[in-house]
Amino acid sequence: MKGALTLLSGLLVCIASGRAVRAEVAYPPKLPGGKLVATETSEAFLKAPESMKGVAVATRAPTVDFLYYPGQTYKGNPWSNWGDGVAVGEKYYSAIGDHLGPAGNAFVYEYDAETKKLRQLVDLRKVLKMPEGRYTPGKVHSRIDMGSDGWLYYSTHRGSTRVTVDKYHYKGDWILRTHPQSGKTEIIAHGPVGKQCIPCSVLDPKRLIFYGSTQAGDRNDKRQMFFAYDTKAKKLLYSGYDGPGRYMIFAKSSGRLYYTPKLAGKLHRYDPKTGGAPVELDVEIGLRAATQETPDGYVYTVSTRPDATIYRFNTRTEKVDKLGPAAVGKMTYITTIDADPAGRYLYYVPGAHGGTHLDGGAVVQFDVKTRKKKVIAYLHPFLKDKYGYTPIGTFSTAVSAKGDKLYITWHGSLAAEIGRKLSWDACALTVVRIPASERKP
Repeated sequence: MKGALTLLSGLLVCIASGRAVRAEVAYPPKLPGGKLVATETSEAFLKAPESMKGVAVATRAPTVDFLYYPGQTYKGNPWSNWGDGVAVGEKYYSAIGDHLGPAGNAFVYEYDAETKKLRQLVDLRKVLKMPEGRYTPGKVHSRIDMGSDGWLYYSTHRGSTRVTVDKYHYKGDWILRTHPQSGKTEIIAHGPVGKQCIPCSVLDPKRLIFYGSTQAGDRNDKRQMFFAYDTKAKKLLYSGYDGPGRYMIFAKSSGRLYYTPKLAGKLHRYDPKTGGAPVELDVEIGLRAATQETPDGYVYTVSTRPDATIYRFNTRTEKVDKLGPAAVGKMTYITTIDADPAGRYLYYVPGAHGGTHLDGGAVVQFDVKTRKKKVIAYLHPFLKDKYGYTPIGTFSTAVSAKGDKLYITWHGSLAAEIGRKLSWDACALTVVRIPASERKP
């Protein structure tokens, strides 16, 4: 046999004629010594890679908790994170999935920041109980939001455009809700607007209206739908085409919902008080991700790649300001952005779909008052060197109720291959505990 066998971060790699061959990764992923969580504080978090020289960096290193999501007991297809989580008190709710269909699966979790424990709340395949050979979704691609009734609301999405067809008895995707305390999960609606996947949502927590954007199960149908669904009455309030691109703005103060049919363009407004079709406004914005409304009545958004610009939307006047570029390095794709409770700082991680590690795993803070950016932590290569994990990207971040913690759900690689693109082997959680000195009023 030509080549040599070498062990690389727990992975067996055969190097022959410059070619790398990946051996199977052991599941479930584990931390050294049988630990469930590792807690680290290191000046290495403040060390910028050569490609990031000149970028402002925090002066004090954060404390970071690192742990793997339970339930990853087999090789995923791949294991990945697509839905934006939410922080409630000292709890963080998030989802990961076994991506590919037709027999995909997804899981919803609760993380308790005080006990540092991750608890699986939902095994979607067990909840849906679909017969063998029928479609089950591999993604929670929507937001996870908590209603005023204490339930979490979210929706499902396909893992492949080839499986949402009659062959697999596809009838549409699901809206579900989960009660964290009791652990109970209920199906609210199956196919609320027909044979449509639901990759985008936001909840009106007071009225319990679930707003969704869809993609057709038919891969040749590129039209997007927008719908409003009353989860209490289990009634469709509105549905129509030209739906949201990938995210929506919800104004908690007024109950109004805003979106752009593509990832940028003129805002459309839906008002549940008047109902009817959404109204197009004469104001434009970039909208790939958005924060929740801040106490002073703003929602901050970020446009998609390659420009990745931060915008500010005034929910009272419906006016838009452009604040500046979000990128700090090469990565410009940002799919989740969060504001702290006071509305002073925004937090995000560039490189959502892959490439975060190329910017050093940069976790960014944006000061809306000064419009300046700084990196509060570089998580790569620290996590790789110490735990064999490369953070590749995220679709889910959330800021704690006190503004002192940033939760990040990662899809990542358990080890690097030689001469190959990194694979998505496992999902992990980091909790970045932000020093008080780095978030002054």
